[in-house]
Formats: sequence, structure tokens, C-alpha cells
Amino acid sequence: MVAHLLRLKITLLRNSLRRSPWQLLGLIIGGLYAVGIAGFFGVALVLLRTAELELAQTVVVLGGSAAFLGWAIVPVVASSADMTLDPARFTTAAVPMPQLLAGLALGGLIGIPGIATALVALATVGTWSRGVPAVLAAMLGAVLGVMTCVVLSKVVTTATAGLASSRRFKDVSALAFMVPLMFMGPLAAFVAQGASGSAGFLADLARVLAWTPAGAAWSLGGDAAAGHYGPAVLKLLIALATLAGLAWCWKVLLQHALVTPPYTAGGKKRAGRMGLFAVMPATPTGAVAARSLTYWLRDPRYSGSLVVIPLLPVLLFFQASQTGDYGVLAITGPLAAFLLAWSISADVSYDNTAFALHLSSGVRGVHDRLGRALACLAFALPIVLVFSIGPFFFTGDWEWLPSLLGLSLGILFTGLGLASVVSARYTVAVPLPGDSPFKKPPGNVAQTMAVQFGGMGVLLVLVLPEAALFIAQSITGSMVSGWINLVLGPVLGLALFVAGVRLGGKWLDARGPELLAQLAVNR
Repeated sequence: MVAHLLRLKITLLRNSLRRSPWQLLGLIIGGLYAVGIAGFFGVALVLLRTAELELAQTVVVLGGSAAFLGWAIVPVVASSADMTLDPARFTTAAVPMPQLLAGLALGGLIGIPGIATALVALATVGTWSRGVPAVLAAMLGAVLGVMTCVVLSKVVTTATAGLASSRRFKDVSALAFMVPLMFMGPLAAFVAQGASGSAGFLADLARVLAWTPAGAAWSLGGDAAAGHYGPAVLKLLIALATLAGLAWCWKVLLQHALVTPPYTAGGKKRAGRMGLFAVMPATPTGAVAARSLTYWLRDPRYSGSLVVIPLLPVLLFFQASQTGDYGVLAITGPLAAFLLAWSISADVSYDNTAFALHLSSGVRGVHDRLGRALACLAFALPIVLVFSIGPFFFTGDWEWLPSLLGLSLGILFTGLGLASVVSARYTVAVPLPGDSPFKKPPGNVAQTMAVQFGGMGVLLVLVLPEAALFIAQSITGSMVSGWINLVLGPVLGLALFVAGVRLGGKWLDARGPELLAQLAVNR
């Protein structure tokens, strides 16, 4: 039965790759990237064979503990990302629990994350190839460490299965996760600062983690190489107890999930409330704008961008406080303008099958493009203005305000016009309606990257006049270039905005059915 479950997962994965050559290409690109990362860490671990025992032990234990933490956190925000062996599908199947647990656990290794983790773990055997006891202990630790990571991820996904079926939990958990994700850089800087301030900080941390479930398995090889067999046996018992405890928890959770699978009841809505549709003008453009604003307020795939934007000045301020140069805050406005403008470049892709409503209702393409762009502009323009002017209260370099403001407005208007064209011409793989913002359907990765990076390159070319004037002021020191930029940026940006809305509307009228067909493929 275990072998049958493994063959089933391999077959499902193989068949999913036959849907589109883009999907196969995306898997190849992801695989090459994972091989490169795993190869880098693998070579580094093998080279540690000649390093001091304490240094090698510190690196291996900290790396293994990081992998343990990653396998525990990622499933929370990417729940149901791999549903090829969804336990809910075995509700009516009489699969014995031991075989089901073993099959699902080993099936978790079939995939890029599992294979990459296993390869890096096996490289620790090369680190401790300093004697037969050390090699055997390292092999045992690698197997226990990898299986603990996989079983831990299963415990997390099974425990949150009931919550993950709730739309509210998906929205809140996905958006809340973005906050610590954005602060990962400052946290890493804090750890690096602590390590530089104390030479033994990382070594002490590794020694503590080696006695915890996160690092016990990864410390076996180092203890055996150092001849510390007593502590190695105790840590082996900790690792075995951790794996056994996680397996028992998973068994209990899985038994409950198979008997009472998650169920989400429909919500109740009061009739007669039109929301933003009662506020916006009763025109095709107004209706599209009201619908888009509703998405921005209620769809986490859109509102996730709004969570990131307020954190930008906080991150830049932290960076400035480390260097003492607060001039870096000046890029807050242009950066926010770019992110907000480009956020609608996949608007049609986010619509998914709901795009059929636009086609069946006969909305003209220009009205569709203009409504979506105005919805984004309604909140993007105030944000860009505040982020462009606010930093100068800290820096006091007010002579740069006209040029920077012109650059920011030029990027915003030009980006909205270009995004209106891109979303009318291309579809990309995006999270499906109701899914986590971090969950993307497999496939179409290469095309998505080509469209996104290609569009960004075109945007950089279109804003070259504003950028050139900004650079000219930095070279000459004359404010004339800045005042010219303050006029040129909005004027040229608005011209490109109008041109992009018209061209995007024309393409949308001509390619509406083709776009809907592509959306059906990307599901």
C-alpha cells in the first residue's frame, strides 16, 4: 500500500506536467534553482570536513534547526499547496492507518523541497566523514532530521485543516505572515549584530539547540566525531522521541480529520446593500471601479499589497538608522508608486472565471481598463504623495522635492497605463479566488516571469525622461531640472496613462474570448 501511494503521487505529478509545456518548463526552472541551492550548501558542508569540530557542529546544528523551523512555518501560509495526496481524499478509502501515515510521509519527500532537503542532509555525512562512528551517526541524524521535518509539516497542515477551510482564517493568517516576512532582513541584521558583538554567540546558540527537538538529530555526527558518545545517545533519544511524538500527534489529527472532514458553511448576507456601487457613478467605468475597489478591500490577494506598502518606510528607516544616512528614505515615494501601479498588471488573471461577466455584459474594453486603473489610483495617489513628501521632514533636503515628486507621479501614471496594457494581453499564474496569496497554481512559471520582468523593463524605459532629469539635478545641483521634472512627470505620465488605457481597451475588445480561454487553462 505504501508503494501504491508513492506511485499514485508520482503519476499525479507526471500527469499534471502534461497540461502545458509552460508547466514543465516552470518545474525545470524550479528544479534547477533548487539543485543550485542544494549544491551550494552541499559543497559547503563537505568542505567543512577540514574545519574545526566546533565550527562544523555550529553550522550543521543551526542549519538543521532553520530547516526544522521552515518546515513548520511554510505550511501555515501555503496550506494545501500540494494537494496530490490530500488526506481528505482518503475519507472513504479503507487504507490502514500505519500504511497511510507511511505513504503520506514518504510522499512528502517527492517534490522539490523534500528532495532538496534530503540532499543537503546527506551532505552532512561528508562533513562528519572523520571516522566510522561519526559517519554512521551522521547518516542516522540526517534520516531522523529529514523525516522529522516532513512529519512536522504534516502535523501543522493537518492541525490547521479545519481552520484553513475558513476564508477568514486564510485571509488573516496570510496577511499577518507578511509582516514578519517583511522584517526578515532587520531580524537577520539583529542576529548578525549579536554574533559580531559576541564571538561565541552562534556557538552557544548551537549548543542550546542541540538539546532541543529542532537540533538534536543534526548534532549526532558532531558528538560522535568528538567522542562524546554519552551526550550523543541522549540526543538520539530526544530525536527519536520527537519523531515518535510528532507521528502520534499526526495520527490522532488524521484520524479525526478522516472522520470529520472540514466543512465550511455559507455565510448570510443582507440584501439591499450595494456598498461601493451606491457611491460610484452609475456608468460602466464607475461599476468596474466599484467592483475593483471591493476586491482591494476584501480580497487578500489584493489587500496583501496594501499591507506591504506601509512597511516600506519602516524598513527604509531601519536601514537609515543603521548607516546614519537618511537620504535613502527619498526612494520611498518612487518605490511605492512602482509597486502600486504594477499591482494591477495581473488584474484579469485575478478575475479568473468571473471575467466572463465582463464579456457577457458587453462592457467596452476602455471602460474596463479605466475603471480598474481609477480604482487603484483612488488610494495610490494619496499614498504616493505622502510617501514622496514625508521623508523630507527627516532629511530637510527640500530642494529635491520637485524632482522626486515628479518622478514618483510619472512612475505611478505610466505604470498604471502600462499595467492596463499588460493585463489585457497576457495572463499569468496567480492564486485562485479564495486561496492564500502565497499559493500559486503550478505551471506557467516561465511565462509569468517573462511577462512580469519584461513589463518592468519596459516601464523603466518609459520613465527614463523623469529619471534623467533627476540624475541631472544630482550632477549639476540646479533646481531647474527638478522643477521641469515636476511638470514633465505628471504630464508625460498622464499621456502614457491615457494611451495605455486606450490600447489596453482595444486589445481587450479584440481578445476577450481568448483571455477567458487562457484563464480556464491557468486554473
